[in-house]
Amino acid sequence: MTRHKQSLDAAYFEGMFQGAADPWDLETSPYEQAKYAHTLQALAGRTYELGFEVGCAKGVLTQGLADHCRALLAIDVSETALEAARERCAPIDHVAFAQMTFPKQAPIGSAFDLILLSEVVYYWDDADIGRAADWIGSHLAPGGDLLLVHWTGETDYPQSGDDATFKLQAALGQSIAIVAADRQDQYRLDLWRRRP
Repeated sequence: MTRHKQSLDAAYFEGMFQGAADPWDLETSPYEQAKYAHTLQALAGRTYELGFEVGCAKGVLTQGLADHCRALLAIDVSETALEAARERCAPIDHVAFAQMTFPKQAPIGSAFDLILLSEVVYYWDDADIGRAADWIGSHLAPGGDLLLVHWTGETDYPQSGDDATFKLQAALGQSIAIVAADRQDQYRLDLWRRRP
């Protein structure tokens, strides 16, 4: 299988969301529902002051994540996806949405105590993984959590789920401690905490 060499661009994702109502079956798949439940369970009931979700898609996971955050910023590269996410989460007044191509575009100034990278890091090339690590290094609060979830099957993305995780971990180095490394049949969940 030939992999993309560069990070997938915004046009790829916008095309996916314009081409199908639910391109990855995020709203209907039992696999996705179980994975989302596992993702939220991994937070162990912790409440975060300020969360940041990269690649929120249509906001399915965002709804549950909002219960764990006093304020939550969710971003996506696709305006089509964000329109659906805003509508889905309209009753939740502490969730804000923005269109950004992370890590080339990222929030400035805020320190987050939760960053969620669910099914996104493997879309990035090595340079963008490095950019993401640099940003996380200066925007994840001490004691804050970084939660990654990635499909581990074959893809044509720039990284495999395992490679994406290993490369980001290497780039972050000793600044993070591993809290959980949970491997399921089709995905892996990794929870890291910023050292004080």
